[in-house]
Amino acid sequence: MLINFTVGNYRSFKENKTLSMEAAAITELKERLIIKGKHKLLPSAVIYGANSSGKSNLIKAMGRFTRLVNESSKLNSNDTLGIIPFLLCEESENQPSYFEIELFIENDIYRYGFAVDNTRVCDEWLFEKKDGKGKEKCLFIRTKEGIGVEKYFTEGKGLEDKTRDNALFLSIVDSFNGIIAKKIVREISEIWIISGIFHDLLFEFTNTACDNINNFKEEILDLIKKFDLGFDDFVVPKDKELARQIKAYTLHNKYDSQGNIIGNKQFNMLEHESSGTNKLFDLIAIIFVALKDGYTLVVDELDAKLHPILTRKIIDLFNDKETNPNNAQLIFATHDTNLLNTKTFRRDQIWFTEKDNSEASDLYSLVEFKELDGRKIRKDSSLEKDYINGRYGAIPYIKN
Repeated sequence: MLINFTVGNYRSFKENKTLSMEAAAITELKERLIIKGKHKLLPSAVIYGANSSGKSNLIKAMGRFTRLVNESSKLNSNDTLGIIPFLLCEESENQPSYFEIELFIENDIYRYGFAVDNTRVCDEWLFEKKDGKGKEKCLFIRTKEGIGVEKYFTEGKGLEDKTRDNALFLSIVDSFNGIIAKKIVREISEIWIISGIFHDLLFEFTNTACDNINNFKEEILDLIKKFDLGFDDFVVPKDKELARQIKAYTLHNKYDSQGNIIGNKQFNMLEHESSGTNKLFDLIAIIFVALKDGYTLVVDELDAKLHPILTRKIIDLFNDKETNPNNAQLIFATHDTNLLNTKTFRRDQIWFTEKDNSEASDLYSLVEFKELDGRKIRKDSSLEKDYINGRYGAIPYIKN
């Protein structure tokens, strides 16, 4: 499970900024918290902000981090790392980008991070906190001078010289079947990052799962029925080329003049169903697997093409322990202010991005936001109205 993610000097983020899934010491909606020993984590978080304020760049940073970890050991020695630093400052544009993640894995906490430019890993570190308590223990630290492996991290011994300048040491240890490294890399690979706009090919995941996993279609149908999309069944074409043209067939009831069901009608999903229904079908299997296996799902523009009630229903699936028994997490960016209310989110689940005068992105949560007189936002505040009126910042400034 994700505890914290920090990024700095990457795209529009100049200074280090942290998205935290740790619950604050507030009283509202305590029943939805994920309890791990003395730690309390959040099942979801929403990110608001004006266009070009940094929402998508935060998600891109998470995507770049996960891809580097997952693909690092497979790179050639001359491959670049896809790093774009903050380019509007002459100092930062020549400095490495910073990424760090803190994860709960089983009962232990791991803090792992690295600083990289486009051609090499400059720094890398891994710390462990057994059973989630006590002091952190260093497992390895990498600097320009080399990689220092502590005695507790025996799986990394002897692999220092096998690590290329553009490869992450953790990924190399994982490729040699290191037990701790494998746990961390697997947990990071279970952070799924998708676009809520460019989702057209995600239906292939749904179709493949329906074909290859026992009872998967039936379970997906149960979830689809909760969204009341107007059809009770669908058929996945066996031919892959045909599937790309129609996605799936939806089956609708057909009625006589008295309103009695007399059969069904098969529709081409791409042609006959709404763009919102098509999007939900594209995402439905990914949402289901995330909930079933306890993954972290990160979505840019979750609300695009969806009715606010459907978006809220997806959020509720993650916030409700009954539908989320395995502690999956949902992080998403949106412009849908209908979701800004104290029934849908705690104050520590609401985040904002905003650019300063130097066009660098800031990231802050509602629970830590303070007004000019130093007061924090009350839990009974009218969140949507106050946000639209600019009380929390992170909205477009339209000149007259």
